[in-house]
Amino acid sequence: MLVALSATAQTGVVSGVARDSVTRAPLPFASVFLANTTRGTVTDEAGRFTLPGVPVGSYDVVVSYLGYRLTRQSIFVTAEPLAVTLLAAPISNQLAGVTIRPRPSRPEDYRRFVSLFLGNSAFSKQCRIRNPKAARVDYDAQANELTAEALGYLQVDNMALGYRIRFHGLHFQMNFGQQVLTYYAWPVFEELPTKNAAQRAKWAANRQAAYAGSLTHFLRSVRNGRVADEGFVANRLRRVANPRWVLADSILNVERKAHAGQVWQPHDTLMRMLQEPPRFAYLYTLPLPADSLRRPGNSSKQVMLRFKHLTQVTYTREKPDPAYYIPTAVGKPPIFPKQQVSVLHLLRSETEITPTGQLLNPLTVFTEGYWGFEKVGELLPVDYEPAPAPGSIGGAGKKQ
Repeated sequence: MLVALSATAQTGVVSGVARDSVTRAPLPFASVFLANTTRGTVTDEAGRFTLPGVPVGSYDVVVSYLGYRLTRQSIFVTAEPLAVTLLAAPISNQLAGVTIRPRPSRPEDYRRFVSLFLGNSAFSKQCRIRNPKAARVDYDAQANELTAEALGYLQVDNMALGYRIRFHGLHFQMNFGQQVLTYYAWPVFEELPTKNAAQRAKWAANRQAAYAGSLTHFLRSVRNGRVADEGFVANRLRRVANPRWVLADSILNVERKAHAGQVWQPHDTLMRMLQEPPRFAYLYTLPLPADSLRRPGNSSKQVMLRFKHLTQVTYTREKPDPAYYIPTAVGKPPIFPKQQVSVLHLLRSETEITPTGQLLNPLTVFTEGYWGFEKVGELLPVDYEPAPAPGSIGGAGKKQ
């Protein structure tokens, strides 16, 4: 068995200096932060900075400075003090005097980006992008793909969770044909100011609700061997193609080419076959224990996420957001699930789970279902710790 580790058992101090990568001159008053956390600061006149009380784990430390490229460096924080030197590259001045104005985003493209990026949950509806002109959105009709980038950073105020989030280096991509959404950025979180005790209590409750059942909550429970104790049920899932649907889809494509430019109507039998599900899913009812989802790493504190098949994860202690539904065939009503059910794809044989419940390489995992539905509205910093609750790290009620 693996020894349970607490994400808050140890903390460390990260300090260092930000410099020009060419001249090695210090960068005074530069913004330095640990991506995906609430920990950030500004360098002093000599370019120095200190970030105390950082939970042990892997992070990207980022420096942002006017006239310089966004610079990041991967670090691993231990209980021992860590010193780093951040070398930021100045932006080339070869185009000085030439102003390049990117094509403005079309309003309909921007609205689609906002919906896809922020999400449609109850919490997402309380999120606002405060600098919309920083987003450059484009739709490629041929590729059926929507992309977005941020000039500088994109600022989102989440009034449901009480965070101001600045997404530095944002690159967003939605392929509608494949139904795959990906984005990467280096966000930093800041507490929204309030003097209202009731508001602070509501934010705390909402954060707890956002954490409960999240991917981070699940990964922490896998790492600590508490999958069932935390309210999760993991099952092996197998999917196989429906041969009737595959045949009908193949015939339809052939007929479309044969009748190109003509008015035609597919046969009723063909259309009935296409109304069937394209694949069948078989769920193994025996729950998977935590040890079937992980293995000890090379060091005593390293834990690897590892499983060979698709894994369905159900969170049993909180109902889904009322806005969540599963689309069905055309003409049929959508399905509104009664539980939070997600599917986890591991794209490599294994990947490391950090002490804070993150994946050392997030691109090794693909999620669908409820985890795919939750977006910026439920986004928490990786250093978030839920309040202790009997029998559950993240026990929480319904979202407000």
